[in-house]
Amino acid sequence: MREKVSLLHIVLFVLTLLSTLAAGALQRGADFISDPSRLAEGIPFSFTLMTILLSHELSHYFASQYHRTRATLPYFIPAPTFFGTFGAFIKMKSPIMSRKALIDIGASGPIVGFVVSVVACAVGLSLSEFVPTAAYEGEVLTLGNSALFAVLSDVFMGTPPEGQDILLHPIAFAGWIGFFITFLNLLPIGQLDGGHVAFALLGRRHSTLSMVLVVVLAVVGINLWFGWAIWAALMVALGLRHPPIVNWEVPLDPRRRFVGWLSLFIFAITFIPQPFPGM
Repeated sequence: MREKVSLLHIVLFVLTLLSTLAAGALQRGADFISDPSRLAEGIPFSFTLMTILLSHELSHYFASQYHRTRATLPYFIPAPTFFGTFGAFIKMKSPIMSRKALIDIGASGPIVGFVVSVVACAVGLSLSEFVPTAAYEGEVLTLGNSALFAVLSDVFMGTPPEGQDILLHPIAFAGWIGFFITFLNLLPIGQLDGGHVAFALLGRRHSTLSMVLVVVLAVVGINLWFGWAIWAALMVALGLRHPPIVNWEVPLDPRRRFVGWLSLFIFAITFIPQPFPGM
């Protein structure tokens, strides 16, 4: 049964579109309060990020439909942040019946969102430029690197000249956020997307893995980036155990095992130990 688009879905989508437009315009230094037409300068960032979020959540939704699992359409979350959003989510309204469904539903969103993010990074980096580091010191947000983003930067831009750094085009920045969203969702903890995948692959060992990773996040949060400690606390609050599925005895086929391990590999190459150095 397909879910209908509600007024709440539309309102949240429009508000998130506006908040990401505002965030993108502010990143470009546009004063859209005095001149509302300058809000259009946020279009490259906003449309790219909204496409990444929408592709991620709709992939979950259609995978749920394929397995006859009821789920809502995406709810977007507007936010007055540098990103303009806290992301998006769908809500499951019926149990997931098998490990096959768990892999398909859990992995589909991050994998599709990841592919769109790779394209965004490739396009955005080709439009980015080198700037003197001193000229922008303290004026722009410093971002950490994942293994994949570092490779893409090297491929599309090469090594920055001495005393210079990359000033990301808004499309590249949206792609970087796409990677950030991907690895956060693929953490194999609790009922995150990665938690669904880990539970399908590991069964009861998933709970042990969740507890170990929460401790690791807390330690890393104290020593590297405090955001990880906050994320660890949130995971504990949401619950580390995964609810059982109805038909556990139905085995995973090789293709779904591959998809499950592929999603965990994507987590590894998009993981950013210190997303925001200095914060």
